[in-house]
Amino acid sequence: MEHGLIDYYKAIENTSQQMLVAAQGENWDEVVRLEGACAVLIAQLRYKSKTDELGPDERKEKVRIMQRILRTDAEIRCLAEPWLSDLAQMIDRGSPAVH
Repeated sequence: MEHGLIDYYKAIENTSQQMLVAAQGENWDEVVRLEGACAVLIAQLRYKSKTDELGPDERKEKVRIMQRILRTDAEIRCLAEPWLSDLAQMIDRGSPAVH
């Protein structure tokens, strides 16, 4: 089945929503797995966009989708920051003290 450009944006949005759900459940392995899936979709989108263009209505829809993706990404980052802070503290505790 041939996918249009807008389908890739929708798939990326859907995957980012799944990432948010995983982050809310503190399932960081799933977040990482889904992040990889997003990277593949983005690469496919870039390739497809070399030969295809969005129509005027699709461009408007793309903007709305991208805004939702950015909001979702911000939520994921907020959820991940405490985890990243904990990780940094664990790494610091394992490192020799610098005087």
